[in-house]
Amino acid sequence: MSFNQNSTRSKCLTLLVEIHPVNNVKVLKAVDSSIWVQFLYPQVESHPPPENHLLLISEEKYIEKFHIHVIQEDGNKVVLRDSGHLPRERVAEDFVWAQWDMSEQRLYYIVLKKSRSILKCIQFSANEKFNLMFEAPLDITLSASGFELVNFGCDDLQDQGNLSKHLTLCVFTNHTGSLCVCYSPKFDSWEKITYSVFYFHKGHSKTFTAALGSVDSLVTKGLTFLNLDYYVAVYLPGHFFHLLNIQHPDLICHSLFLTGNNEVVDMLPHSPLQSLSGSLVLDWCSGKLYRALLNQSYLLQFLWNTQLDCEKMAVLHCVLSCGRDPRFLEAKIIQWISENISTCHSFDLIQEFIIASSYWSIYPETSNIDKLLPYSSVLTWNTEIPGITLVTEEITLPFMKVHSFKGYWEKLNSNLEYVKCSKPCLLYNNSMVKREWHSLISEEKTGRRRSMVYVRNIFDNAMKVISNLEARNLEPRLTPLFQEEDYHQRLLIGLMVSELREHLLRHLQGIGKKKIEQMVLDYISKLLDLICQILETSWRTHHLHPWVLHFRRASAAEFTVFHIMTRILEATMSLFLPLPPEKECISRWNSRKREREKKASC
Repeated sequence: MSFNQNSTRSKCLTLLVEIHPVNNVKVLKAVDSSIWVQFLYPQVESHPPPENHLLLISEEKYIEKFHIHVIQEDGNKVVLRDSGHLPRERVAEDFVWAQWDMSEQRLYYIVLKKSRSILKCIQFSANEKFNLMFEAPLDITLSASGFELVNFGCDDLQDQGNLSKHLTLCVFTNHTGSLCVCYSPKFDSWEKITYSVFYFHKGHSKTFTAALGSVDSLVTKGLTFLNLDYYVAVYLPGHFFHLLNIQHPDLICHSLFLTGNNEVVDMLPHSPLQSLSGSLVLDWCSGKLYRALLNQSYLLQFLWNTQLDCEKMAVLHCVLSCGRDPRFLEAKIIQWISENISTCHSFDLIQEFIIASSYWSIYPETSNIDKLLPYSSVLTWNTEIPGITLVTEEITLPFMKVHSFKGYWEKLNSNLEYVKCSKPCLLYNNSMVKREWHSLISEEKTGRRRSMVYVRNIFDNAMKVISNLEARNLEPRLTPLFQEEDYHQRLLIGLMVSELREHLLRHLQGIGKKKIEQMVLDYISKLLDLICQILETSWRTHHLHPWVLHFRRASAAEFTVFHIMTRILEATMSLFLPLPPEKECISRWNSRKREREKKASC
């Protein structure tokens, strides 16, 4: 047990107490400044280790590690082996800011070198060792006289009610190898708030400026950053709530920005919050701990109600990233798409859904897949986000101080190496499939053919996908998608499998061929299954008969379904995805319909 005790002479005593059986008391420090202590490796097995480790953090800007040897006596008694001598070693010094990550046993701290802020990270291991993992320059201004600790316990903040006077700085990581530094300087304006996020795993930073709207509403709360795995929430009580996509931060439309007149902002607590390890959040006022999670039900409700295209895009991806009960989520989103298919003008809802959902169905399985499979159908976004201005800058990457990596550090290093190499975009698309498909069709028309083995392999691929599709659906479909013996369609499906498999085999390292082949089958099957689901849902919603759609005397329901079919056609044709033979008929009908509308408008 370790604790601090203030004496009448303003001495801060840091004591190590052996409560039972000997009741030894060891003075670790007796200084005229504040001391914090933190035990290492809180999660141990049933047998306690022979040595405990304790970090001692001094207000005099140094951190020491104490080695506390223990022995077991008379059964379950554990006592200090040598309370008179506790070995110690210096871990860090001359720092102005430090953060403790309890779950990952990491210490982040910042030192100033020639007025530059340098972020460092030390990883503690169960084998008693600790390593300096990286150094990274930060383009932020910190005072040499400053001293701030994050996640070393609750301080007695005298001005807790006016946290806007303090800067906010925190480091977030997740299992995918991301490394984000979130920074907000002291507020100097009541009209706007500026904060920055350094996406080290992507090689750039983004500085966001949010308009607060009402000048009369003074900002007395501090800015809170919350770690939500694939997202970082930025929250200013009563003013705004931002949900930043840290896996795919390039386009602003993949993040959500809500202002103070939104009910989401109103329902969040107005008391100061502190993000702890993982997704744990501490409410300063009540002292309660919470686990922050994205509310799937509320996100779906928000998706139905929002009018802005940028919010539709952001929430769609956020819902899919939740990963809980994907079949239920997809059904809800398809229903929303069916009823809102004509209300979105900045991007194609169907395209975005089938690409994003297919991506998230396979993403958790394999690291680096985010660099090889498309995340979105949108490549650029030029529409402004209301109330937000954004500046993006390249940043210097962390310099890794070790050469052997495992777990998180291996993934972070892989991300950094990818940024360093400045490789051309490796995201898969169907352009190669399109060229090869047209080439094979042309050869067929001219009487020239490829080798029988090559063509047979392509059709074998197609049969595997179709079998996979049939296995996903136990009930018979109302619509005949991918069920006919159509040569061209199956040729296209088989080529998609071949090209994607070669793409992943070329760029995914350390993954077996069989696993990649199964991944490809699952991904292609998912793409096609989502197309089927959209049409199937529309068909069932409007109670149409199986396999039958009347064109001459069509009902309102049939026209609605036909409109959705044409939108599916438009979405899939630009992605070059397969459809049944009827697509040619629909395409010609759609073209004639547009010509009639054009003449009518003239």
